[in-house]
Amino acid sequence: MITTDRMAAVDANAAALGVPRKQLMESSGNAVASEVRAVADPGAAVALVCGRGNNGGDALVAARFLSAYDVTVHLLGRPETIRTDIARENWDALASAEIPTEAVTDASEFDVTDPGGRDPEVVVDAMLGSGVSGGLREPERTAATAINATDATVIAVDVPSGIDADTGDPTGEGDSVAVDADRVVTFHDEKPGLAALDAAVTVADIGIPAAAERFTGPGDLLGLDRDPDSHKGDNGEVLVVGGGPYTGAPTLSALAALRAGADLVRVACPESVASAVQGFSPNVIVRALPGDRLGPSHVDRVASLAADNDVTVVGPGLGTDDGTREFVHEFLTEYAGRAVVDADALRVVPEVDTDAGLICTPHQGELVGMGGETASDPDERAELVRAFATEIGGTLLVKGAVDVVSDGAAVRLNRTGNPGMTVGGTGDVLAGTVGALAAVTDSFGAAAAAAYAVGRAGDAAADANGAGLVATDLPDRLPEAMRNGE
Repeated sequence: MITTDRMAAVDANAAALGVPRKQLMESSGNAVASEVRAVADPGAAVALVCGRGNNGGDALVAARFLSAYDVTVHLLGRPETIRTDIARENWDALASAEIPTEAVTDASEFDVTDPGGRDPEVVVDAMLGSGVSGGLREPERTAATAINATDATVIAVDVPSGIDADTGDPTGEGDSVAVDADRVVTFHDEKPGLAALDAAVTVADIGIPAAAERFTGPGDLLGLDRDPDSHKGDNGEVLVVGGGPYTGAPTLSALAALRAGADLVRVACPESVASAVQGFSPNVIVRALPGDRLGPSHVDRVASLAADNDVTVVGPGLGTDDGTREFVHEFLTEYAGRAVVDADALRVVPEVDTDAGLICTPHQGELVGMGGETASDPDERAELVRAFATEIGGTLLVKGAVDVVSDGAAVRLNRTGNPGMTVGGTGDVLAGTVGALAAVTDSFGAAAAAAYAVGRAGDAAADANGAGLVATDLPDRLPEAMRNGE
């Protein structure tokens, strides 16, 4: 099973791996044509009802594979409004091949019969794919009603138009209309909602490589863009708890969280380093705590601060004092929000009973110190990380030449980054980035996307600075690294 959002990510990752979307559309269209052949003999009338996106593009390709059939293509809208280049190319190819086409610009004139008035034996619904919200509008609503009124076998491409692929429910409310499909051709993997439909489902392998799911890629950044109607705080508020022996670590985490998209970032640190942390940037809000180390006496104040934030990043620059360890233990015991745990705070995780949603970001040495195991082979290491994530009941992002991310169920590997990132401070940048993304998406997705983006930022810094890469090179490169264009 694969959700709509994850399928979009995998599709984008496949393109980044060198599998063109045009090639995937060709394979998808061939699969749709194969389904038509399974239910109708050559010479049968086939109506393909196409939207103006890539879902429609799949059916435009299918029309070329159905030369033995009496095919008519109905495009819902004007050809010049086709939304993607590859769908437009396939529309143009039909004209060159003299395959009958019709552009439906007035819903009241929609008719699934062919130019000779012949009723179709098969109707292909390729109006809207997965990921569409809201009820069907015109002309799709009228077209869906007309399709349902035919006696034809109805084949839906990916998901019946008007149906949520993740739930199987109609996308609209009240008197919503959806295509009542007899068969569904979906791609790569079955969508969760299709099992709820009274339709035969075919899952077509269209050539997406396994690496598009296993490894992070630009698709993992999809959905992280800001809502244009959002207000201050809607894109995440992050509290970084750290510092004492060190000032750079919490500052790097805070700056990274800001560059990764958080609206507000606060640093709770001992007053002995508060001025130095504040001096790095006026964009960071500093909350000074008495003393030069964090200890049990600070738990209530930090817990109060954490309650006003979406995510707390605990550990950067804290040090290893016994009192600091006790602080982390008591704070995590009390805290029930989402916590990114890094650096010196990691050693407390195995011994603490917490309701917090933990995202731990150890390197391999810290993982072993927590009680986990590692291995040189990435696949073996991935299984060990998955098992340990299950044991601690949280998400792990284990840093290395190949990063491993797991929540105990899913596992993803990240190949971005370079040896220059062994320099001190890059882990603090990663922790802050995870914190910012965890404020707006799920823990596993945040960890995977952060690993990919920080690695890209590090690669850009290495291109610019070579062996002179330092951690402060990374935060300012995060916005560009987080663009999901390939």
